[in-house]
Amino acid sequence: MANLKWKTPRSKTRSRRAANWKLNPVTTVECPQCHQPKRPHFVCDFCGTYDGRQVVTPKDDHAGHNHP
Repeated sequence: MANLKWKTPRSKTRSRRAANWKLNPVTTVECPQCHQPKRPHFVCDFCGTYDGRQVVTPKDDHAGHNHP
C-alpha cells in the first residue's frame, strides 16, 4: 500500500468539501384561493387559507407602524 509523501493541507480538504454547499431556490406553488405564490404545505401569507379553509387572518401591510 502506498504511503503519502505529504499531508493534505486542511484548506484543500475544506475547500473540496465546501464545493457542494449551495442554496436551492425556494419551491413555490400557486395559492388556489388568491393565486399568489406560496410555499407548499404552508398557510398562504396573502389570504391566510390552508387546504381550502380560512386558518389565520391575513396580515395588514401597515400593522404595527405609527405612520398617519
